[in-house]
Amino acid sequence: MTSPSTPRLSTPRALARLLPFVKPFFPRLIAGLVIALAAAVMTLVIPLVLQVVVDGPIADKNMPLIGWACLAVLVLGAAEAVFVFLRRAFVLGPATKIEYRIRQDFYERLQRLPVAFHDRWQSGQLLSRMMQDINLVRRWITFGLIMLVVNLLTIVIGTVLLFRWHWALGAAFIVISIPLWFFGYRFEQRYGALTRQSQDQAGDLATAVEESVHGIRVLKAFGRGKHALQKFTRQADTLRGTELRKAHEVGLLWFWLDSVPMLAFGVCLLLGIWLSSLGQLTVGELFAFFSMATALRWPLESLGFLFSFLMDARTATDRIFEVFAEKNTITDPERPETVAEPRGELAFRDVHFRYPDAGPDERDLLDGVDLVLRPGETMALVGLTGSGKTTLTTLPGRLYDVTGGAVELDGVDVRALRLDELRRHIAMAFEDATLFSASVRENVLLGRDDLDIHSPEAQAVLDEALSTAQAQFAYELPDGVDTTVGEEGLSLSGGQRQRLALARAVAAAPTVMVLDDPLSALDVDTEALVEAALRRVLATTTALIVAHRSSTVALADRVALLEDGRITAVGTHAELLHSSEHYRYVISSLEVEDQRVRTSEVNL
Repeated sequence: MTSPSTPRLSTPRALARLLPFVKPFFPRLIAGLVIALAAAVMTLVIPLVLQVVVDGPIADKNMPLIGWACLAVLVLGAAEAVFVFLRRAFVLGPATKIEYRIRQDFYERLQRLPVAFHDRWQSGQLLSRMMQDINLVRRWITFGLIMLVVNLLTIVIGTVLLFRWHWALGAAFIVISIPLWFFGYRFEQRYGALTRQSQDQAGDLATAVEESVHGIRVLKAFGRGKHALQKFTRQADTLRGTELRKAHEVGLLWFWLDSVPMLAFGVCLLLGIWLSSLGQLTVGELFAFFSMATALRWPLESLGFLFSFLMDARTATDRIFEVFAEKNTITDPERPETVAEPRGELAFRDVHFRYPDAGPDERDLLDGVDLVLRPGETMALVGLTGSGKTTLTTLPGRLYDVTGGAVELDGVDVRALRLDELRRHIAMAFEDATLFSASVRENVLLGRDDLDIHSPEAQAVLDEALSTAQAQFAYELPDGVDTTVGEEGLSLSGGQRQRLALARAVAAAPTVMVLDDPLSALDVDTEALVEAALRRVLATTTALIVAHRSSTVALADRVALLEDGRITAVGTHAELLHSSEHYRYVISSLEVEDQRVRTSEVNL
């Protein structure tokens, strides 16, 4: 996983990136802030009332007025509680909508970013950003942001009011509290780095869990569960250590936030008694001063929690916007062209390709591929392992873009077509068949957004596709084609998954089909049936088929030989057997593999 190396923004500027999501809900959030401030004002008014009561009714022993004063304090307390309730009512709804918008845009961004991005980023890191970080930002907007602003304003207003009774008391309280700002700054520097480290480690841990769950069959088969547990334990222990260091920093800040105000209280108490003995301060004023200072204690103490919350939210925002900042290199063109009457001619013109992480001295994986598939033609692509066959199949649908040359569909560069149009014309089936946690119907008709999947027309397309892929087993599942397959289709066998993936490509009714060894998991008899059915589909569809079995070559009208990143020979199977020594070597390798597979099936 990599992250963009951008300069570190200040905390306000980093959080300001949330403004586009927050702006539509400003009125409700501002109302919540005002209401929360009103609740704080109720708290600050109580000491003023107490001063009047102590110097007046209590000193005069006026019981009726004391009763009215108690009622006034009760009303102020009740008003504070009502304002707290209203604050929550005003901000909770908008905050959940903000979370929804961020999460929706984040997911859409993940869908739009190229495959090269997903090759570099761990899925656990993306999952932790999607769920944990966005949820943390929502909670900060709901509570942390508003309470930080309100508590800071409360401290400022309350501190100013302290001067109302005597300037010496107010000055002493402020001077003694100055170290809190130093400790707060130090906390921000240390805790921010630890928070980022912790959240990244949590993402790594999520990746480890996901890989272990997805690879549970391999771990069990090789008896490596204990090894996986040891690796997980090391990662979890590292995260635990980081969390303990975070807790240490928070605890240290809390120590100063508790100690400094208590020291200020002690000094102000001695100073207040001395001023009272000199007649410069009444008992009521001294009582009100300490009531106000006590009211300020919670806002002061809460700064530790709120600053740590602020740092968590800032780091979460950084992690979210790292994904938003990733450049999408595969986009729709500014002036798109179109294929008015698709015929299905697919051409590779001097195609070069290298992966982004390739070294400067490495040659291109595809180093000048020239190949033309005529409309309706089936072309088999063969070559040794590592020759670039699978990579070549990713280029027509723009899963990756060429780094040189062009891929053309009916004479139009695929980069000049809108992505939705291009992928409507070109369908793919991969050797590693991926299914989603959805019904068989939804998986097979994934590429047919033009149909209501429960309509009679969609049912006809589904039936034909399943028949072509010899996937009639789907009708025998507990709920037929409406049976939900497990995560990634692992509740099915490899051959069943491959046949459904092939049916998905057939159901899309494309102009061009690109198939990366789609029959590798099938037994010989089933493969023969699928090949016979595919011939009917491929009679009117252009197809590029990567062949890892000699039997797959029989489907093709012509065969292209890929060698060292270039097409070195094109012709019929018989022609290439006669003219190309390398082709004979590749085919003999495929036949050996075929024989090994057949022998295995017989032994089973």
